[in-house]
Amino acid sequence: MPRVNRTAVLSLLIVSSSVFLLFQLYYYRKYVSKPGPHVLTRTGHLTGSDVQWQTVKNFLALAQRFRLPVFLVDTAALTLLSQDALRQHDWLVRELHCSFLCTGRPITSFALHANQWKYNSGFLLAAEQKGFELLEFRGEDPRLASLDTLSGEEIPLHFLFRLHGYIIQVVFLYERSGNYLWHGALRLRGNMNRNFAPFKQLDYGRDAGVYDRPDLVLTVLDGLDVRVPRNISRFLSEQRHARFLECRYRDARNFLQLYPEDSSPAAVDFRRKVKSLLHLATQTLARLNIPFWLSSGTCLGWFRQCSIISYSRDVDIGIFVVDFRSDIITAFTEAGLTLKHKFGKVEDSLELSFLNDDVKLDIFFFYEEGDIVWNGGTQAKSGRKFKYIFPRFSLCWAELLELKVRVPCETLDYLMANYGASWSVPVRTWDWKSSPSNVQENGVWPLAEWAELIQVY
Repeated sequence: MPRVNRTAVLSLLIVSSSVFLLFQLYYYRKYVSKPGPHVLTRTGHLTGSDVQWQTVKNFLALAQRFRLPVFLVDTAALTLLSQDALRQHDWLVRELHCSFLCTGRPITSFALHANQWKYNSGFLLAAEQKGFELLEFRGEDPRLASLDTLSGEEIPLHFLFRLHGYIIQVVFLYERSGNYLWHGALRLRGNMNRNFAPFKQLDYGRDAGVYDRPDLVLTVLDGLDVRVPRNISRFLSEQRHARFLECRYRDARNFLQLYPEDSSPAAVDFRRKVKSLLHLATQTLARLNIPFWLSSGTCLGWFRQCSIISYSRDVDIGIFVVDFRSDIITAFTEAGLTLKHKFGKVEDSLELSFLNDDVKLDIFFFYEEGDIVWNGGTQAKSGRKFKYIFPRFSLCWAELLELKVRVPCETLDYLMANYGASWSVPVRTWDWKSSPSNVQENGVWPLAEWAELIQVY
């Protein structure tokens, strides 16, 4: 029997292994490594999620080509990405080839910082060539509106791209003077196609909204490079409470034509001090994670004249008592404010007052009872208690003195409860015990408890 040439056998094995390895590499690159859906249904047709994935892929490819750094803001997709959802492995029950971007809805939402958008006809033309249809929403730029101009130039607010029945929404985010991001409301005009998209399912556009600037990270979702907010849970929380109310410039100008604004040095100095105090209160309460809103005369000034009431001499804010924290007094004193008085207790009619640079900050705590909310008041010299009743309300964002602050969304109802139907007429003489329309007597604090419940400094 002839001897086997070991060298020849070894060479043959090496060649065979190399060929097999090259074949595996070719197969992997051509069929397996392609991102996204490559699995067909039993009938050999693409599924709905496959088509949606292709739509998102085509859009992201266009955005990358034209250097538009869009980021994912779709609430359904981000919810699937949130830590809680991942811990519960909710994504395992979804189709593996499109687990995050195919949410069961025909819409995927992205956002774009508006300063990254220069009206690029090339991008829109390329989108059209890819088969996308476009519905563009524009509106006035509120950053250019003022008591003088009343209106701004039109700017893009939302783009809706449609392909194969799926919608890509692009939300334009504009930086406002209060160092926050704003998007406008989406409003259909008379000549627009109302069947273009399922508008009621859109995450963005029902109202204007505002956000803190999110940190973004680049990740891979379903085989696609996608930017997402670094802190997804925080972004989703912001999105749920993002509604923004614009100042009513036209009504404010009409008011100021009847009642000109005080431009004396004292009034100008007071507005400066109020801005500083509001900024300090915002920072302090943000560190405590306590939401607040403009109340009483401060809210009236924002709604009626887009400013503050210079003769009010104080700043009024409201806080729901459920958000009270025992370290709130310490936090304000450490921020440089002086405690002026503390009335009531957490369970009943709590009120705090601080002083900063000769301007008083009054903090009223609100209690929820059925279909009403109320805050209390206390007369220090007599121990008499008062109660101010409001209809229930939700909170919206607004801007005052270039600061992002909250106000009751139902602002008119809130103010009419407090000031009555004549809220639009200035009243310089105001008695907090009898002037408000919603005040009620609420008993007297027991004399034995005055030392604890009526503290004046």
